[in-house]
Amino acid sequence: MTFDPRTIGKPVYEALSNLRSLSHQDETRLKEQKNQAVELYTYLSTWGMLRLKAEEKALSQEGKKQIVRKYFECLQQLSGINNLANDGLNVLKNLSTDEYLGLTGLGLALAQEFSFWATAVYYDVTGGE
Repeated sequence: MTFDPRTIGKPVYEALSNLRSLSHQDETRLKEQKNQAVELYTYLSTWGMLRLKAEEKALSQEGKKQIVRKYFECLQQLSGINNLANDGLNVLKNLSTDEYLGLTGLGLALAQEFSFWATAVYYDVTGGE
């Protein structure tokens, strides 16, 4: 099998593009999506994946919640770990230490892709929260 360097970037670009193209989104929601996508790496490196999955339930801003959902969907697709997007807390809690650390490494690389593609997909969305 040949390594394809687009393996991580392609699902992220598609996820953000599809999210961006949803109808009925105002400027505030688009800013929430962009900011959350850019901040994923910092959050993950500071707090870890288990807390990010728990944060998904606690987020009140729909735009931010949408990005976290897409992140775990992409991570599930890339890792091949079932139910990571839906029942992620239990899945993450039950992984071995080696599996969790390996998944965290993949998750950090994925978060970098979210940050990069957010700038490209949301190029016309400016300003902070």
